[in-house]
Amino acid sequence: MQTVIEIIAEVVLVLSSLFLILTILMHKGSGGGLSDMFGGGLSSSAGSSGVAMRNLNRITVVTAVVWLISVSVLGLLPRMFA
Repeated sequence: MQTVIEIIAEVVLVLSSLFLILTILMHKGSGGGLSDMFGGGLSSSAGSSGVAMRNLNRITVVTAVVWLISVSVLGLLPRMFA
């Protein structure tokens, strides 16, 4: 039987995992990959400004910290209630 804390931690883990994937995929690529080698490297900076990227970086870091805390809680719960 799962405790309420385990269920909450699992829900937070799933949601933060999905949001972390989303925020990482939203980052601008650094270039120099295979697409650049074959002529697909048309880069434009119209979609992102410096402030938007800094905010996206902050959101990604906060989401990663929430993910790390939820993983740690799920790892420590069996030892606390054993």
